[in-house]
Amino acid sequence: MIRKFGSELRSLIGRGKTIPVIGVYDVLSATLAAREFDAIFISGFGLSASHYGLPDIGFNTWSDLVAFVQRVRTVLPSTCILVDIDDGFADVEVACHVVSLLESAGASGVILEDQARPRRCGHLGGKNLMTAEDYMTKLKRVLQTRRDMFVVARTDATDEEEILRRVKMFSTTDADAILVDGIGDFSLLRKIRSATAKPMAFNQIAGGSSSDRSLGELQNEGVSLAIFSTPCLFAAQGAVVDALADLKVQERLSYAPDAVTLKECNGVLQSNLIRRDAEMGIGDKQSEGDTADMTNTI
Repeated sequence: MIRKFGSELRSLIGRGKTIPVIGVYDVLSATLAAREFDAIFISGFGLSASHYGLPDIGFNTWSDLVAFVQRVRTVLPSTCILVDIDDGFADVEVACHVVSLLESAGASGVILEDQARPRRCGHLGGKNLMTAEDYMTKLKRVLQTRRDMFVVARTDATDEEEILRRVKMFSTTDADAILVDGIGDFSLLRKIRSATAKPMAFNQIAGGSSSDRSLGELQNEGVSLAIFSTPCLFAAQGAVVDALADLKVQERLSYAPDAVTLKECNGVLQSNLIRRDAEMGIGDKQSEGDTADMTNTI
């Protein structure tokens, strides 16, 4: 029986509480996020940073994105995975192809934006929009292509009148949810809520244009999906900078009482291997003692 990952995400939303969706940038960060949360977000910003070391202005390729989702789903068979597909990689046919591939790879849902190329991170200035009519054509084709996948229609419009116009247009489709990215004025959420009966998503990024709101505040405003785009990426950057600065000064590895060591890291990776093999029906993997033996042979 084919898993319906989109329906599983809809079921989460159906519980009536705001669902935190945690942005990840590689398979290890996805693994760690999935230990604490039911849903993760394959962030375009994180993918561009981790795969290319470049800003989120359109460098991501659909083939790298699909391969990344396949790797994540292999070790996380039960976690909801929401994927940022930017504008669907420009062309309508490509957008539909990518959605089909991602659904086959086990993605739960995608976010499709209405930016025109050259595109930018949704929380930076200088964004260009495709016409609402062109976006609607792409969105409808994507919705016709998906089988069960959860689809979020996203606008990067900044003018309030245009935002509400596009939200109402998106609401006439079978899109599962609507995201207005980069909302600086939190009171705008109430106007969006009154303009659509669709579930709402809200995207936050540290230092971005959206105001910093708690899950409770978002729940009160009727937000279904609270997307935290970059907590793992930014935490990793800060930790790496600090660790390397300390190594440079100390000229040796320092071990704080709570520091991650080979044993802890390899334990996480071994858990992924066990989970992967159980999902594939390969059979029992090594016990914890065997895991320790593997650690000692590295």
